[in-house]
Order: sequence, then structure tokens, then C-alpha cells
Amino acid sequence: MDRRFFPAATMLLSMFSAVLVAAETPLWKAGMVRINITPREPLWMAGFAARHRPAEGKLHDLWIKILMLEAADGHRGLIVTSDLCGISKTTYETVCKELKRRCGLTRAQIKFTYSHTHSGPALRECLQDYYPWDEAARERVTRYTLALEQSVVEHVCDAAARMEPVTVWATQGTADFGVNRRNNRESRIDELLASGEPLKGPVDHRVPLLVVRGRDGRLKALVFGYACHTSMLALYQWSGDYAGFAQIALEERYPGVQAMFYQACGGDQGAMPRGTIELARKNGLKLATAVQEALNQPMRPVAPTLKTAFAFVPLPFERVMTAEDLKNFPNKNAHYQRWAKRMLKRLEAGETFPTSYPYAVQVWNLGGRQLWISMGGEPVVDYSLKAMKMFGPTTWTNGFTHDLTAYIPSRRVWEEGGYEGGYLGEYGLPAMRWTPDVEDRITACVERLVEQVR
Repeated sequence: MDRRFFPAATMLLSMFSAVLVAAETPLWKAGMVRINITPREPLWMAGFAARHRPAEGKLHDLWIKILMLEAADGHRGLIVTSDLCGISKTTYETVCKELKRRCGLTRAQIKFTYSHTHSGPALRECLQDYYPWDEAARERVTRYTLALEQSVVEHVCDAAARMEPVTVWATQGTADFGVNRRNNRESRIDELLASGEPLKGPVDHRVPLLVVRGRDGRLKALVFGYACHTSMLALYQWSGDYAGFAQIALEERYPGVQAMFYQACGGDQGAMPRGTIELARKNGLKLATAVQEALNQPMRPVAPTLKTAFAFVPLPFERVMTAEDLKNFPNKNAHYQRWAKRMLKRLEAGETFPTSYPYAVQVWNLGGRQLWISMGGEPVVDYSLKAMKMFGPTTWTNGFTHDLTAYIPSRRVWEEGGYEGGYLGEYGLPAMRWTPDVEDRITACVERLVEQVR
């Protein structure tokens, strides 16, 4: 039977299989909640330094969605997806500290992800030099961020109080709209696609999918990823970009389900062409279709076991900025001038800059088979492709988790240079580049953590 043409029968068969598994094996437990985080007052938007005023309305609401999983032995894992561009290390540390105090969760158990939408709210200390804020705007952003941090903690506690038996399944689909933006000029994309000429550069078109079903087999949560920047829209309306449209489509298609998107290793991946609402909606529907098609395929049941590991790996800076560097910094962009002035004030106040950054890496093993590697900042696609070669084709790797550190280049991208190969100052770091061994350091850390969870 061709599953593409019998979606209803396939869904019923899948539900029946889930019920059989639930009857025969120990179960996971899960609790879910969501938070509407659409700002109610004028706030600056995150992601593009060219914006010069706060947001003006919305295309659709913004959300933080929470899924707490509990294995048969009681070990828990928390997945948070969000329509945010990123969070600062300060916000990450605050949330982790409170979740440890309130829920007993360690960093290894907390997977706080952000879709990296460039149409979400700016948060305190995250890409802060991008915006020409006055004190009133900065105060509004700080107030919003503090409320968001508190709300996340409260709602995680709520999810922990709503645990109920579920089954968990793993599969993956594919969507082809992600393009390596380092190797293909956006102005030529339409021409290349029309000619049939293949696009250049490495890509990861997989759509990893974690499915949560109730004991009756009905869908409860769809956690899916894709490696492609959510920067299709540069408007002044709040939205989750293409990923927001994908989640809306899935929740309309499956009433009662919680659709949760995370950004994979999309540091150098983008959707082209872009710039219009219709293009963003079109790619969102492509992604939703990829999830639906994956649901119609046989899925791997995930046994109710969970092992989690976490480490900070120090990433050294190639060269730390001096006061003289900052005084004479080239007049590149307004946000770099703001960065240079802010860094200089810190030095003049007697601060000594660190020579490295504590980079967050996390590995989960679900069911004894499904590896899920999560990294901070914006890692390029090479990390995902390398992990598949090292640990198997079903290994999932995502960035845009923990704090929005910076771009995380592979050795290849570091040597090529360019935007994703450096520019750490944009993220408020006191340097412009990592040392060339950044990939080796991260890979060694991942290998150690994989050994721990296996």
C-alpha cells in the first residue's frame, strides 16, 4: 500500500501500533504547556541591525512551548522551544539556576532552544549592540525579559505537575528549501533553480521528528527541527517566520497537538529567495508537509530510557581586543561602534577580558538508540554532517540552544573566513575570531559526552 495516498489509513495504523506498544511496555510520562509571549507594548525586534524602530503589530502570536519527558526510572528531560532570536548567557544562567532550585533539573536535563526568528523580541544582553536604544527602550526590554524568565520557570513547574503516560516515537522527513547561503548568491537563486543547475555548498535537508502520543495513540506533541535561518522576513510585525507558519499549519491539521520547532545546525543555511510573507508561508507549509509525510512512515518506538550529559568546553579567542584596538576600531557599522565603545568602557573601568568562552554542549540518549546533540550559538551545517558520520545516520544535532554564543564555524568555514567564520563582536564578545581549532575542541567534547550517555 502506498502510504502517500492513504493518509487516514496510515494514521489509524500508527495509532493502533502506539496502543499496542503502550499495552506491552513501560511508558514515558510527559507534561506540556505553552506560553503566549507576544509583547503587549512597543519593543524592539531582534536579529537585524538595520531596523530603526520598535515592532508595529503582528502576523501571528509568538510562543514558548514546553515539553517535560520522564523515563521509566524517573529521570527527566526538559525541551523548551521558543519564537526567540536567542537568549543571553545571563538569561540562560538565571533560568538554569531557578529550574535547579524549583524542579531539581540540571543543565544536562534542560534543552532551551530558540528558533532564531528575526521577527521576535529583543532580550536583555543578547545582541544588545545591534539596537540604538534609549534608556526607556532598554528598560522595557529588561522588564519584558525578566518577566519571560520568571514565566518560563513557572510554566516548567506547571508541566511537571501535569505528567501523564505517553509513548514516544522517532523518525525523520526531508524538506529541500534550505540553501547554503555562503556558496549561493541570493540574487541568482531564481535563475539557478529555473535552469536546473545544482546549488553549491553542503546542506542538511533532514527534518528530525520526535512524536509524543497518548496511551490511546493520539498525537500530543510533534518536536521537529530543520537547518535553515528563520530570517525570511525583515518586517516590523511579530512572527515566527517560516517556522511559525509551519507550527500553525500542523496545529490546524492535528487539533490538540503541540507543534514545537527547533533550529538545527543552520548557521550557514538560509531560505532563498526571501523577503515576503507569502514566501515565508510557502516554506512553512513545505516544512509542515515534511512532518506530515514523516508521520505517515513507519516510526521507531523510543523505549522509556533517558541519559543526559553536559559540559562547558572552553573556546579560546584568537586575539583579545585591547584598548588601543577599540579606540581605533574601523567605522564598519553603527552597531560595531556601539560595541567598541561599550567594550572600551569596561576596560577603562578596570575589567580584564577573558581569553576564552565557556561553550555549552549537551548530549541526550533517548531509548538507548536516539542520540540528540545540542550546541550553543549558531553552528554551521558541517557539525551535523560530521555527527552523522561519527555516530550514525539517525543522530540529531542542533544548535541555537543554551545561550546565543556566536557563530560556530567548522575548520573549513574558519579557513574560508567571511561572516560565519568570525565577527564575534556582534555577540558582545571581546574578540573577533575563535582560534582555528574550534571544531576539534567541540568534537572532542561531543565524543566524551556520547561515551557518557552510551
